[in-house]
Amino acid sequence: MKRRMTFLLLIAALLLSAFVAPPERESGYAAAPNPGATAQAAAPGSPVGPEEFPEGVSPLTGLPVSDPENLDVPPVMVSITNFPVSARPQAGLSYSPFVFELYISEGMTRYLATFYGEYPGEAEEGVDGVNADGNFNQDAAIGPIRSGRLPYESLRQMFSGSLVMASADPRVKASLNAFSNVLGSDADSINSAMVDVNKLQEIAAANDRRLRDGQLGGLLFDEQPPAGGVDGHQIWLAYAYLNQILWKYDAADGSYHRFQDKADGTTFVEMTDRLNEEPLTYENVVILFADHTVVRPTMIDISLLGIKKSPALLFRDGQMHKVYWTTLNGEYEKQTGLRRPIRFIDEQGNPVALAPGQTWVEIVPSYSPYYETVDSENYFKMANNKTPGSGIWAVRFYAPAGSQ
Repeated sequence: MKRRMTFLLLIAALLLSAFVAPPERESGYAAAPNPGATAQAAAPGSPVGPEEFPEGVSPLTGLPVSDPENLDVPPVMVSITNFPVSARPQAGLSYSPFVFELYISEGMTRYLATFYGEYPGEAEEGVDGVNADGNFNQDAAIGPIRSGRLPYESLRQMFSGSLVMASADPRVKASLNAFSNVLGSDADSINSAMVDVNKLQEIAAANDRRLRDGQLGGLLFDEQPPAGGVDGHQIWLAYAYLNQILWKYDAADGSYHRFQDKADGTTFVEMTDRLNEEPLTYENVVILFADHTVVRPTMIDISLLGIKKSPALLFRDGQMHKVYWTTLNGEYEKQTGLRRPIRFIDEQGNPVALAPGQTWVEIVPSYSPYYETVDSENYFKMANNKTPGSGIWAVRFYAPAGSQ
């Protein structure tokens, strides 16, 4: 329902643009050689991107934002914990257009959530923490925030943003750039590091660089799914026995809902956002296969930059598509010297369309097997029973050698 309503807003905006010229935005830079993020004429329901986007439409979701000026401000990428279980439900994830989940050792994962275009509280009223003026109260915050990790720098560069974290190991911090540290307010609570939603906007606005036109382009969005998909209404990904994830497609709202066990291996709970108490739903779930390098037993890096073509699985509209991901420099990068976000392509290198909306990316080692399994929430049944045609896809995670 969320995606369909926002796409109707996009159609209305496109029709209006045929009669009213959109106002010009100041980017702070001269026009790019191959500009994107510009107004375009498009028929209602037509794809948007990968190079051009209608005025006021986010290049990370393909959907309109409430304040188009936000699109000139670089993203803020926040390190959010998934462990211990007392950190759940986390606050703010439902507002992130792109969330990356990565393995950090000892069976645990961590999130790097991108905030861009829309900030919590801008377009909603009546949710937890929002006052009568539609603004979040001062005690509403995003997190819990935890330490930085080596792959964060590659992801930050892709999105031309800045990082928010709760410090980092000195060896990790030395590799990171453009970051802000948010420390906990309670020495006895590992979950006390939070960033106020208003402070998040201040951090974004304080970035001394404005986005150049087309800098976050490269993604294609289309209501119509690509051809060749197969049933993919559920995903089971076990990073560990005590860290299992289920993504379940809901045809009523056109998105995947996230469920996770309570670190007991058996009890799955639908995950929500602490800010609005709504389920975590994403129109796209991507399984990203990438090479992992163990620097130290609890320090893992991931090869994410300069990748020509590497496999991925795209889940959208209840279907699974075998695709590829790339971060290889294209014409835009070569002409401007700027990086752009990760892109998704087919065998021939053509852009593959995401569903308009939000995307959650699960990063797993390149050797990870996947197959269709049984309809169960039992770890051993799902791990050991291949059931072709079930539409329930298991992705088997094996920790990189040398990690804890």
